[in-house]
Amino acid sequence: MIETVRIDIDSVEYPARMRDIPDPPKQLYCTGNIGLLNERSIAVVGARKNTVYGKNVALMIGRRLAESGLIVTSGLALGIDGYSHEGALEAGGKVIGVLGSGIDHMTPQRNRSLMRRGLEQGGLVVSEYPPEEEGFKGNFPARNRIISGLSEALVVVEAGLNSGSLITAKHATDQGRTVYAVPGNINSQTSIGCNLLIRDGAIPLIIIDDMIRDIGATPKKTDSVNNDLDSDERIVFDVVRRLSGATMEEIISGTGFSPGLANSLVTVMEIKGVVESYAGRIYLSR
Repeated sequence: MIETVRIDIDSVEYPARMRDIPDPPKQLYCTGNIGLLNERSIAVVGARKNTVYGKNVALMIGRRLAESGLIVTSGLALGIDGYSHEGALEAGGKVIGVLGSGIDHMTPQRNRSLMRRGLEQGGLVVSEYPPEEEGFKGNFPARNRIISGLSEALVVVEAGLNSGSLITAKHATDQGRTVYAVPGNINSQTSIGCNLLIRDGAIPLIIIDDMIRDIGATPKKTDSVNNDLDSDERIVFDVVRRLSGATMEEIISGTGFSPGLANSLVTVMEIKGVVESYAGRIYLSR
């Protein structure tokens, strides 16, 4: 049995940014560091059935937010939610998990170990339902308003056409939160939700550090950009550096990579903030 405390809406410990959202929960049941309720956090959500690209991006976002002193909030679901928390925890950061059940009946069971890791690192688990209440299907769309309500901004990494992440994005918009979406392949079913969000006004998340600056935080400086690159990315990096900026054709020629692989690597490196595109050429970022 996990020790849980109840925080009512009129309590000084109730998160200030939650009081003004539509239909705020009258109480929150919390386990862990309740001080996180009023600290700066970013929500990261997405598909349960993610792609490898989505997994890598979620890990990167979680890691970079944590490195910059921001809390990562998610629904602790399988897929993108869990990977964003894993990235944050790997960087020594803190996380908030918002459940659609009582804390004693957390689902999915497969992420219970992730919940424990988060608590061990000073994180927090939150639910509007009493600890002994089991999760029901209708609870989960409702809990999404808490995920966005606790956060300053929302990032959707991957989402299908009928994804619950789109419900979270709707709540975030209604609450006046900024919504970011990671662009994806227009032929991918896991990216159609994000691409539609961008069409409808969400900010495309191209460089993670840009989002961190947008909310008024300071991205942590890294000692060496190469530490964050895998072997193939480092090869691309070296070509761009040697040519002081390169076209995609020059990157393909200089690396020997296929066009598909080269484009994929450059996309990931843009998200990491290592390179940026301008006027048809790829340059090293500032």
